[in-house]
Amino acid sequence: MECCDHEDDYDFMECAKVGQKIKDFTMEAYDPADGGFTVVDSEKIQKSKKWLVLMFYPADFTFVCPTELADVAANHAKLKKLGAEVVSVSTDTKYVHMAWKGDERLLKDVKFLMAGDPAGHVSRYFDVWDQETGLALRGTFIINPEGVLTASEVNFYNVGRNADELVRKLEACVHVYKNPAEVCPAKWTPGSKALAPNDAMVGHVYEALNEK
Repeated sequence: MECCDHEDDYDFMECAKVGQKIKDFTMEAYDPADGGFTVVDSEKIQKSKKWLVLMFYPADFTFVCPTELADVAANHAKLKKLGAEVVSVSTDTKYVHMAWKGDERLLKDVKFLMAGDPAGHVSRYFDVWDQETGLALRGTFIINPEGVLTASEVNFYNVGRNADELVRKLEACVHVYKNPAEVCPAKWTPGSKALAPNDAMVGHVYEALNEK
């Protein structure tokens, strides 16, 4: 289905929305860490109290995609330290992922799960499925340990993403998850000042950011 317009036999009635709890889903995946196959189960990840980072991309054996996966691989340790399970997703099968991982030297350090969504069910649910091509757009989604979608980014096919910004966004999401009374201003990084909104701050954010 194209999100919210059509129905199929998959149990998703509407698309995932930022700020709302996601529906449970499963996907078959290739696990580069042990060279075998496994299943991505969002409910199981949630029960383990992990964050979930989903990185959709158009297709294996393409051009921008391996550079993105390599970039995430270089930042994988930071994302794991923040408590995240990282899963890349395309509409290729787990078998194609396995072959691509073996052929493409840019993927040599990829250790996160590579999920297959050949029928496009999960891609449709996250509203990145392109009906014209049957491929997924470059969508990145951060889901907190309660199963709530907290961040979303979608690019067209021809612009790659920046994993440094993904790390920064996850750091900010983790911070406000642990400190729900605070918010993170633009370009916030760990150690910089977060804000605790109150009536006195209205119209005086500059002062709040710069007070010692």
